[in-house]
Amino acid sequence: MKQSLYAELSVIGMKGCEHFVDQVDYYLREWRRHGGFNSRDSFLTSVECPRFGSGEGKALIHETMRGQDVFIICDIFNYGATYKMRGMEVPMSPDDHYADLKRIIAAIGGKARRITVIMPMLYEGRQHKRNSRESLDCAIMLQELVHMGVSNLITFDAHDPRISNAIPLSGFDNVRPTYQMTKALIRAVPDVVIDKEHMMIISPDEGAMERCMYYSSVLGLDIGMFYKRRNYSIVVNGKNPIEAHEYLGQDLEGKDVIIVDDMISSGESLLDVANQIKERGAKRIFNFATFGLFTDGYERFDKAHKDGIFDKIFTTNLVYRDPELFTKPWYVEVNMCKYVAYIIDTLNHDDTISELLNPATRIQVLMDKHIKDLAKQK
Repeated sequence: MKQSLYAELSVIGMKGCEHFVDQVDYYLREWRRHGGFNSRDSFLTSVECPRFGSGEGKALIHETMRGQDVFIICDIFNYGATYKMRGMEVPMSPDDHYADLKRIIAAIGGKARRITVIMPMLYEGRQHKRNSRESLDCAIMLQELVHMGVSNLITFDAHDPRISNAIPLSGFDNVRPTYQMTKALIRAVPDVVIDKEHMMIISPDEGAMERCMYYSSVLGLDIGMFYKRRNYSIVVNGKNPIEAHEYLGQDLEGKDVIIVDDMISSGESLLDVANQIKERGAKRIFNFATFGLFTDGYERFDKAHKDGIFDKIFTTNLVYRDPELFTKPWYVEVNMCKYVAYIIDTLNHDDTISELLNPATRIQVLMDKHIKDLAKQK
């Protein structure tokens, strides 16, 4: 017996997400066509957020939203999207993207049966806790969206998933791309041996330990950690500068290493940690980062790769990446479109996504296949 749909599916891609949502829509159409459901030419809803010459904006939805199960995909950090203001081409900031998201929800006007926002990298996710007289922007954003009628929010590798405590009575799912990262590593480096004798997981700081512990558990690897010694007497670029990274863990001599973190911003911390790992005798260094922002460009990464400090950097396509990044020999993209389509399809069928959130079984199947492939190569 086929499981019924929660409601008619509607997918909205915010500005800058066009290529991503086209791929998601492709998978949804194929699955519905082969699954016996009435497939449509497209599940994408036509929307736009035009701007006046002053920079003010509005949202327009060109189709009915009444009774729809709406999924809005929004890349808050897409600086490649622009708009015209006073004749100037202005790159969209996270604030601009968030304002457009609220405009779309307002344009729906409460007519949808359910609204789910898929925000891969949380707006103001790094402003997740209050240390003094400062704003708590991420919590305010979550509460604001719930107040506007959003039922569920799905994000990926939240900087601190405890931010969900800001909306304890609403849906909040934090997804980690563990399976996709592991699969991409095996494809990019077919000779990699993933066991305790040949590989270790390294956390670049104490904040990344939880996600590193998951990788360590499902892959059966030992774990090491660096902790950041900061100078709390001064503030540079909005944060206390790091004076040194100190290592805690087992010997790295001759082992491949995976450094796991949620994002690469400037890359300063990553490259410092990678350099120290290399000095400790590591063989190859791979970095898994869900979001590759590369806010200070690629020059230091090019130099570090040329100097043999690291081998590959893996980031997802969940946020915008400058086209120049794809020319780098050290970069590997991890495509998440099919995974996002799975999540949307499952929720639209009003089914549980627990198995999608915990891919331990799929990782084990992947590892067993990889071990067999390595045995054939010998």
